[in-house]
Amino acid sequence: MTIYQISILLLIGICAGFLSGMVGIGGGIIIVPMLVYFLGFEQHTAQGTALFMFLFPIGILGVMNYYNKGFVDMKTAAFICSTFIIGSYFGSKLAISIDKATITKVFGIIFLIISLKMIFGK
Repeated sequence: MTIYQISILLLIGICAGFLSGMVGIGGGIIIVPMLVYFLGFEQHTAQGTALFMFLFPIGILGVMNYYNKGFVDMKTAAFICSTFIIGSYFGSKLAISIDKATITKVFGIIFLIISLKMIFGK
């Protein structure tokens, strides 16, 4: 691994961690595009790498800060976590079966829709 690659990975982790702690985003919105555009990952590999990262308790310190201030709804988090497992399994099966160009476009369209909704929505 080159110094450039290590620097980019450090930047990705810091940016994603910071934005995740600040506004609850990071995985798909930050990590996946940065892996694709700065390190040349294919879309599938970037998505799989981001999902692998979630296997570890990476957000524990950020969660502790929010929890200590009363900003964690445990019931909601538990429900989303349990259903995320199911959705992640089937979503990954579908994504793997779709060609690289199509999955990249799907990702971009979802990203665009969410961005427009957040910018112009109420």
